[in-house]
Amino acid sequence: MDARFLGIAELAEVPSVAVVVDVMRAFTVAAWAFEQGAEKIVLAGSPDEALALKARHPDWVALKDGPPAPGFDTVNSPGLLRSIDLGGRTVVQKTTAGTVGALAVKEASLVLCTGFVVAEATARLLRKRKSDSVTFVVTGEDGRADEDLACAQYIARRATEAATHAAEFLRRAAGSRAAAELAEGVRAGAHPDDVALCLELDRFPFAMVATLEDSLMILRPCAAPSPADEASI
Repeated sequence: MDARFLGIAELAEVPSVAVVVDVMRAFTVAAWAFEQGAEKIVLAGSPDEALALKARHPDWVALKDGPPAPGFDTVNSPGLLRSIDLGGRTVVQKTTAGTVGALAVKEASLVLCTGFVVAEATARLLRKRKSDSVTFVVTGEDGRADEDLACAQYIARRATEAATHAAEFLRRAAGSRAAAELAEGVRAGAHPDDVALCLELDRFPFAMVATLEDSLMILRPCAAPSPADEASI
């Protein structure tokens, strides 16, 4: 598998398979939303779009980066979201990097959104797909966020070398700028447990696939192939 690691601004063409990585915190939050019962997540292109969707669908749950804001129900924090019952609800998510990265590759034939919490499930889907080329979109810090790059590199290795261990990749993520800013309270709308939750390897057994549905980019959980299924491929 030919793996490319690009920032959002470096995407010169539509990839066939795109893996969009946002560890701290968009796609850790998305995974927690599904764990809390969300049916689907609409990835919004702007705060105004998120609020417009919320206005048309008052029962939807809107969340964003940063501090609480009028019209939004909650913020982009896994520590805060894990206490919210989202059973059967639709979530509208707008973040600084993760949702932007997913929308940038919305025309790809397969778009996976990921973080460490769903890393193995993502790698298993890539192994099943047997793609010749996979573009990993490193969303944070204009493609330089080490927590996102470390996660992308780990998944790429796991997709081809199942014996790859995560310790070094997690160490890099724990030492990243984003982790420090969250731990020090620099980023608004955070919970003290956010860093630990973002670094919880394979917390969930599903991958997350984004597809265009009636002009909206919709994220849904997707069961990963079991080891037995992989052995039969």
